[in-house]
Parts: sequence; C-alpha cells; structure tokens
Amino acid sequence: MSALGKVVRSGVGRKRVQTVVIGLAAAMAVTASVLAGSLLVASSAPFDRAFAEQSGPHVTAQFDAGATTAADLEASKTAAGVTAAAGPFPVTSASPELDDGPKLPPMTVVGRADTGGPVDAVALVEGTWVTGPGQVVLSADFRMPDQVGRTLRFPALPGAPELRVVGVARSISRTADLWVWPSQVAALTPPDTAGGFQVLYRFASAATTEQVDASTAAAVPAQGLSGTRTWIAARQDAVKESALFVPFLVAFGALGLVMSVLIVGNVVAGAVASGLRRIGVLKALGFTPGQVVRAYVAQALLPAGVGAAFGVVAGNLLAIPVLAETSEVYGTTVSPVAPWVDVAVVAGTLGVVAVTAWASAWRAGRLRTVDALAVGRTPGVGRGRWAARLTSGLPLPRPVGLGLAHPFTRPARALAMLAAIVFGTTAVTFAVGLAASLSDVQDARDHTTDVVIGADRPGPDRGLPASLDVAAVNAAIAAQPGTLAHFSTSRREVTVAAFSGSTTLIAFDGDTSPGDYRMIAGEWFDAPGEAVVPSPFLGATGTRIGDTVTLDDRGELVTVRIVGEVFDLQNDGMQVFTDAATLTNPVVSNFGIAVRPGTDVTTYLDGLNAALRPLGVTARAGQAGFSDMLLTIVALTTFLTLLLIAVAGLGVLNGVVLDTRDRVHDLGVHKALGMTPGQTIAMVLASVAVVGVVGGGLGVPLGVALHDAVLPAMGRSAGTGLPASSFAVYGPTTVVLLAFGGLVIAVLGALLPAGWAARTRTATALRTE
Repeated sequence: MSALGKVVRSGVGRKRVQTVVIGLAAAMAVTASVLAGSLLVASSAPFDRAFAEQSGPHVTAQFDAGATTAADLEASKTAAGVTAAAGPFPVTSASPELDDGPKLPPMTVVGRADTGGPVDAVALVEGTWVTGPGQVVLSADFRMPDQVGRTLRFPALPGAPELRVVGVARSISRTADLWVWPSQVAALTPPDTAGGFQVLYRFASAATTEQVDASTAAAVPAQGLSGTRTWIAARQDAVKESALFVPFLVAFGALGLVMSVLIVGNVVAGAVASGLRRIGVLKALGFTPGQVVRAYVAQALLPAGVGAAFGVVAGNLLAIPVLAETSEVYGTTVSPVAPWVDVAVVAGTLGVVAVTAWASAWRAGRLRTVDALAVGRTPGVGRGRWAARLTSGLPLPRPVGLGLAHPFTRPARALAMLAAIVFGTTAVTFAVGLAASLSDVQDARDHTTDVVIGADRPGPDRGLPASLDVAAVNAAIAAQPGTLAHFSTSRREVTVAAFSGSTTLIAFDGDTSPGDYRMIAGEWFDAPGEAVVPSPFLGATGTRIGDTVTLDDRGELVTVRIVGEVFDLQNDGMQVFTDAATLTNPVVSNFGIAVRPGTDVTTYLDGLNAALRPLGVTARAGQAGFSDMLLTIVALTTFLTLLLIAVAGLGVLNGVVLDTRDRVHDLGVHKALGMTPGQTIAMVLASVAVVGVVGGGLGVPLGVALHDAVLPAMGRSAGTGLPASSFAVYGPTTVVLLAFGGLVIAVLGALLPAGWAARTRTATALRTE
C-alpha cells in the first residue's frame, strides 16, 4: 500500500464519528433520490413505451351521430396539424350481463374490424379479433376469470342480442371497454338513440396540455362533439398511484443532498482545523499539497461510497413493493428499477461529496509546513470574549454560562451545527405535517356516516329490496331518538362521452352533511340539474366548473351543470353527485345517518333495527375505509425522517467532539478548579442549547413551507385537488413543540461527547495539547 493510502486508511479508522456521519448522510441522500427516480421512471416508462408502440391517440373524440355525419368527420382527419387519425368508428354505451347472471356497469362499445391502423393499434392479449357480428373482444382492463368463450347478454335491448367473447385486447389509451364488428353497434344502440362516432387523432404538436388544447380547437370539429379525452389525462390516470410518491421523495432527496454537502464540508473542515499539526508532519515528510488534499477528499469519499452502496440497495428494495403491480397493469415486463437511475444518483452524490470535500480540504494544501507545525488547536485570542462577559452577568450557574458563550468562539463550526439542526427540524416539521395531512385526506375520502342502511358496496345488482317503502324507512329514522341528520342515495352506473369505463351517478335526497363531502372549489349543489364532481372527473373529461355534461344512463340522457369540485377518490374519482330530483325515477340504494353527540351507537342500532325489521332492512355501524397507499407513504416518510434526524444528530455530535477535543486542556483547567462531572455535562450541553433553539426556530417555518409546496404536488400527481382542511394542520401548540425539536436534536447529539468530557481525568486533560 502506498504512503497516501496508509494515511487515508489511518484517517478513516481514527475518525470513526466522521466516517459514520458522512456514510449515513450519503446513504440518506441516495436512498431518497434512488427511490424517487426509480418510481418516476418505472411508473411512466411502461405507459410511454406502450403508447409509442400502439401509436396512441393524442385525443379521443366522441361525436353525436344525430348532429354530425361520418363524411364530415372523415374530412377532419386531414385538417392542419393532424399527423394521423383513425375512424370514425361507430360507438355506443350498453350494459351487458354475464352468462352466469351478474350484471355489469355500462360499457363503451366501439365497432372496429381490425386491431391495426395509423392510430391506436390495439394489442391483442388473448384469443382472436372479431371477424363478424355476434362476437366481442373485451378490454384487458376488465378482469374476470376464463374470459374467452363466455357470453355477454343484452336483455334490455331489442332482440336481446348475445355476443361470444373471442379475445382480450389492450388499448393503452382505454378507447373502449368492448370491441365488436362495426355493423353490430346498431343492434347494441338503445332505441330512440342516434348513437355516436369515435375519431382518434394524433397531432404534430401535443407535448403539453396547452398544445393539445390548441391542436384540438384547430382540428377537431365542434359540431356534434360530445366529449374528448387527451393522452395526458390517460397517462396521468395510469401513473397516478406511483407518481404520488415522487414529490415528497424528491423533497427528502433534496434535503438529504443539501445536508450531505453541509455535513461533509463541516466534517472535512473540522478535520483540517483539528489536524493542522498532522498536516504539517505529512508535509515535512515530503507530501505535496495535492497529496494532502487528495488524502482528505479520499477520507470523505470512502465512507460516502459505502453509504451510497447501502442507499442504492435500500432505495431499490423500497421501490419494488410500491411498483409490484406495474407489469400487470401495462402487460409488460419492465423492471421497476432503472439501473441508469442508480448510476446517475450515486455518481451525482459522490461527485457532490468530492467537490465539497475538496473545497474544504484546499486549506490543508495551501498551509505552509512551518505554520502548520506551529499552530495549535486553541481558538484565536479574544474570540468570543464579549459573549463570555455577557453570559457571566446572567443569573446562571457558571458552567452553563461558559457553555452558552462557547459557540461564539468558533462561529463557523457553530453555523455548521446550526445548519444541520435546521434541516433536521425542517424534516421533522415536514413529516409531522404530511402525516397529519394524509390522516385528514383519509378522513375526507371515507365519507363514513355513523350508521348505514344498505349494501356494503352498492352496485348495479346489490342494495336495498326493490319493494322497499322508502318513506317508511325515513320516518323510522327520523323517529329514532338520537338521530341528528340523515339522507338517502340513489346510485346508477352511467357513461360519459369519450371516456371508456363507467361513471357512478349518485343522487342525494335529504341532509347530506353527515357524508362530510369536502369542497375544493365552487359550492355544493342546491337545485335539480346541478352537480359536483371530483378532480379526476374534471381532468378525465376535460370539463370545468360551469360546464354542462351529458351522462348516458342505458340510453336515458341526464344533463347536469357542474357547480363545484369535491374531494372524492372512490371509483377512481369518476363520480357525479347531484340532487335526487335530477333523475326521473331514482331508486334508493343506501341511507346514511349521523347520530347526536353522546349517543351510544350500539343502543341506537338496537332501537332502529327494531323499527326497521318489519320493513326488511337492517342498519349497521359505518366503517371507515383504509388506504394501504397512504400507510406506505407515512411509513416511508417516517423512515426517511428518522434518517435525517440521525444525520443531523451525528452532525452535532461531530461538531461537539471536535470542540471537546480542541478544548481538552481548558477542560482540565476547569476540572482542576473544581468542576464536577455533572457540571461538565451541563457546560457541554449548554454549548449547543442556543444553536438548538435557533435551529428549531428557523427549521419550523421552512418545514411548513416545504409541506405547503409538496402536498399540492402530491395531489396533482394523484390527479386531484385537496380540501383546505388538509393544509391547516399546524396549530400553535404543534409549532411550539416542533420548534423545541431543534433543541432535542442538539442535546441528543451532544450527550455522548458530554459524557466523554465528564469522564476525562484531570491529569490526562492537562497533559493534552
């Protein structure tokens, strides 16, 4: 081994605290960055690949056949800005039944004679494509066992047509739920309904939402247009679950990287400052300035490399369960871990560490040998004396006063510890706020009432008896002692133009306040014909508050005007809430009841069920749902926050260790004058108290600001806005407690060196230079 290698190995072995601090800081930064990068790439890459392979449409447009013609739509395919187009395909909405009885929600049915074409080259997953009437191909998004060979029946349509499933296919843009032979669509179109056309467009300019909107306005005919869906909305819907993790992971990655820079710079600068005599000896032995600098850079890079290796493993392991469903969702074998992300993050982190260490070690290379040998570790004469005089006049024990004045003797080192505490407090504040916000989101998404009457999961063929006397049920609820408010709901599965898959239409009758539906924008409906919808519905359908949307309920058209945006994630946010009077014949499927405060729910249920038993229904206690996704986010946040706190605490520990070693002779003098071990601990802890309090005071507002920036980004990643209550999570008591978190981090980081200082023998301390 070369002389330089021996110096590096010796430095790493002797300075164990420095080694651990740098390694953990690098591990923290790499873990969060690898996790964020892997999730971002792995969540979007499968969609992008499939979209490119299938020549997915930038816009899926649906038109009313009663207001336009196929010839007019054919002409639009050559409009300026259109690079490719497919269609017009006949389209309708129908509700089939499986051959073994279960009813299915309304589905978008498109007539296509083949899978190819210039746009939306559908990928056949199983079986064959339709070759004539009487056959149907299912979308791969609709999962059921033994799909090929089964029969779909349409008993509500004239002639009760039946179709045999011959294949399963996947359209990355979800342009249809069912594909049939073009002439078959007419038989599946309800009577007195004109049906529609579907046209798929690709544009020369469609990279952003603004470009897609501009291209659509210029090329897609407005006459007869029922609705559109953009590729951006389809992509966001496909990647929203994994993309939800990215904003807060990026925040933690940035915190970790910045803290790594601060920690490495502080550690190396402290090592240089405390090792001046050693540097002088190395130079006297013939080491060049460049070799000295490289030695200190290597002492930082070695533990950082080990930490980066652990961070890569941890980041990849944490990414795997989050993206376990990726291959199934897209039908690909894309790995959730992108190797180039690992390489880029590790290279970037080590590069930052190397540059930071080099900048801090440059002083060692510039020092003259004589100066390095002559200079000791004692701070400059007179530095911090004003602080010592100030604290001496305070009514405090003398050891505490000495400790409070000490940060001013080495202001650069104190500022480095302050920065570590600020970032640690920022991380804690951000994590506490994020956990509280996600808890509020969980409460807001459940819409759980105290008591429920109806099916656990109301659907097309589940719910209350068709012969139920709704008025009698309402009367029994109102008469039951303890009832505060109640409402009933009617649910229907409908379709929206240009959007495949069903949308749930929920009509309310009564006081809806027990449902705790929280508004994001606009207002709750208060008249028939008005509706509120969740954010994902607005994004998927391209609508806004004030727009009118037409819903197809098995051939019956229901037109509503959107008056508000509500927070709701059920059915992927594809729900419409309106007044029961909007519907012609609403069929009640559920009742929700809120009891008065202090009412025992079990006793209330006993009394209510006694009244409901003759009516053939039963009430039960409402049960809140549970989100594994939110639990995973909270768990990851806790893990990364603990890492950051550990890094911040070790940064303080390293600074206090260097201070204690530098002042070991002074410590011997204090002990010789009668300072007890307890007073020594008090002095060392007091030396970080001011730094901890100031760091906590600065870190809390930074954590709040980070929370207020990341939380909306997480909502946008999930395709939804968030209610105001999710942001109002920092109360005065919480802020004060979090501010004292900086003091806790500082004290915990200083405990070990304080104990070491207390145990140091007086004679040993006096002999140390």
